[in-house]
Amino acid sequence: MITVGNLMQNEPVTVDAGTSVVEAVKLMKACNVESVLITRKAQVVGIVTESDVVKKFVGADKVSYFVPVEDIMSSPVPGIEERRPLTEAADLMDKHRTLHLGVTKAGALIGLVSVRDFLRPVSIDDF
Repeated sequence: MITVGNLMQNEPVTVDAGTSVVEAVKLMKACNVESVLITRKAQVVGIVTESDVVKKFVGADKVSYFVPVEDIMSSPVPGIEERRPLTEAADLMDKHRTLHLGVTKAGALIGLVSVRDFLRPVSIDDF
């Protein structure tokens, strides 16, 4: 069985609350990722995705350099345990109408999984 942990991104990119959307997007581009987690005092408080940038920033005419990520983030970040099957992750994404889930182990966030990860080839070495 392929689990969420087999496909997750192990080291999600984070930015502090208060970071501008423009800076977050620059970081997303530099790291070649489609989302960043938003943290406040080392706690994850939300997520900003490419879709959030398009719909809530550009599409809402908020194209000022100083708009903070909190203005467009989705919160809370739905999560799933790393050992759960991909089918359960897909169901949870559908239920929450999201393309990203936080991946947890013993209640602690250890990674992210996105719909795009489902399309990535998996080798026997991933198990």
